[in-house]
Amino acid sequence: MTEHVELVVDGLVRVFVTAPDGRSLTMRYARRGALIGAVSLYATGFRMPAGMQAVVEAVVLRLSPEVVRRVAAADPHVAEALLHELADRAFDYIREIHDGAFTSVRQRVARHLLDLASQETRAGRHRAAVLTVPASQRELAEAVGSVREVVVRVLRDFRGMGVISTYRDHIEILDPLRLSREQGGT
Repeated sequence: MTEHVELVVDGLVRVFVTAPDGRSLTMRYARRGALIGAVSLYATGFRMPAGMQAVVEAVVLRLSPEVVRRVAAADPHVAEALLHELADRAFDYIREIHDGAFTSVRQRVARHLLDLASQETRAGRHRAAVLTVPASQRELAEAVGSVREVVVRVLRDFRGMGVISTYRDHIEILDPLRLSREQGGT
């Protein structure tokens, strides 16, 4: 796929890259209102280096790249919105490079759990809101660029601290503030 532009109307879409050995790394979570593929409108010879996956049920609107470019050329407000989108993506990629190179797997798992949990809440015991992550250990490992065995150790540590509870089909975050401190400076 070369040129493409999609608008996330609802839900959560994971944008990721995959290594030749099959491991993947999450580059971004696109939420309602996010554009995917805006860089392909203006980058000559662009090839989509990433895949997309709906994390929760999502509605994505595919836009015509030609129409988007034409409207942006005619309307400075649309052009400015695209510039903001591209600046946000550049900033996100810089942050991802930093986080991938300079943060520990523990910090990346904490950030990833909180990021996903912010999208998924459900009522828990005592009618208190419990942040829930519907993800497997393998999916977490792929998302943070690690292997399942390392992520299992991190989750075991978090469970021992009373920060999370793990279940076969989901993880519950019991102490989001303490987990957020595990992210370090990011």
